[in-house]
Amino acid sequence: MSSIDVNSDLGESVAGIPVGDDEAILDVVSSANVACGFHAGSPHGISATVSQAAARGVTIGAHPAYNDPSGFGRRFIDYDPKQLADEVLYQIGALDAIARSHGSEVRYVKPHGALYNALVRNAEHAQAVIDGLRAFSRSVPLLLLPGSIAAELAVKAGLQVITEAFADRNYNPDGTLVSRSEDDAVVTDIDAVRSRVIEMATSGTVTARDGSTLRVDAQSICVHGDSPGAVEMAKAIREALDEAGVSVTSFA
Repeated sequence: MSSIDVNSDLGESVAGIPVGDDEAILDVVSSANVACGFHAGSPHGISATVSQAAARGVTIGAHPAYNDPSGFGRRFIDYDPKQLADEVLYQIGALDAIARSHGSEVRYVKPHGALYNALVRNAEHAQAVIDGLRAFSRSVPLLLLPGSIAAELAVKAGLQVITEAFADRNYNPDGTLVSRSEDDAVVTDIDAVRSRVIEMATSGTVTARDGSTLRVDAQSICVHGDSPGAVEMAKAIREALDEAGVSVTSFA
């Protein structure tokens, strides 16, 4: 692969306090998954992140979530599908209004946290997210985990799907992400992450927690902006890709 997108979750703050260094991460990534206020972020903080992204030419994506700020959007909620669709539309629309005020726009959607994980197997919630996105635009793609039921349903609905892999998250043998409730959910060793990223970008594979090899065929690689040492990790990923001759370019 000669080029790949690198994305990160940004615009996230709790009680007005940012959980990461957005400005530093934006110097490294090509796409920003910006919080929409339901799991984290305030209108003012989100606007600041969008402004910084737009100034750097970083592609802006909406990062909608379950309405769960106290749980940072990492707890499953058994929503009525129509309510979930409306809330997804609301979040995308709000972020797009902010983006347009800074001369940009929402170019893709990546669900956050528990919602993202639910879309692997939960057809009702997957369809609700698709319905919410289609109500906003039928030309904006979804950024999803390969093999998810949401990816299948989105393609059937006429939406573009962009697949991604996670640089700093461990995988189960079935291709799902290791739950954050487990100690090895996040990979913190920078050298290990560098090796994983090169494997993803050049071979389209990743090594699962049991040592098995998984196909990921990712068009984008995610590095989390709220992890300890996130800036150093993001810089190491960018350096590794540069050294391997893989350019970092937004899919959008």
